[in-house]
Amino acid sequence: MATQERSLIIIKPDAIQRNLTGEIIKRFEQKGLKIIGLKMMSLEDAVIEEHYAHIKDKPFFPGIRDFMKACPVIVMAVEGINAVSAIRLIVGPTKAWEANAGTLRGDFSLSTQSNIVHASDGVEAAEAEITRFFKAEELFTYAKIDTDFIYAEHKK
Repeated sequence: MATQERSLIIIKPDAIQRNLTGEIIKRFEQKGLKIIGLKMMSLEDAVIEEHYAHIKDKPFFPGIRDFMKACPVIVMAVEGINAVSAIRLIVGPTKAWEANAGTLRGDFSLSTQSNIVHASDGVEAAEAEITRFFKAEELFTYAKIDTDFIYAEHKK
């Protein structure tokens, strides 16, 4: 049986500035993912450095830090069966010029830095990222009436 997973999505400054927020959220909802947390926030240096720890020492990191602070971002925690891989398909590859049409990056970006969204790349990373951006009381548990139709073969 497939497993319920949670994942983090960050709607980046380029998407905010280009008025793509509604379109981005719509695509995840249309797929059947359940939003369990959603908020707009400004990112502080410490959070950016923690989130991008794997590239913090790279020469291009200051540009990424400045980009992520250019305006508020929207962070969203979502849940669903095989959510991480489903989200990665919706988002497309990091190098947006390689992304297929129909993906968020394929439809709206040609960049690596200004590539519309961040999406967790694995289940463990997703849990750490959700904890980084959300307090426990900011995440919600609730039933959705369409669950049986979205996950028909995975009914409990």
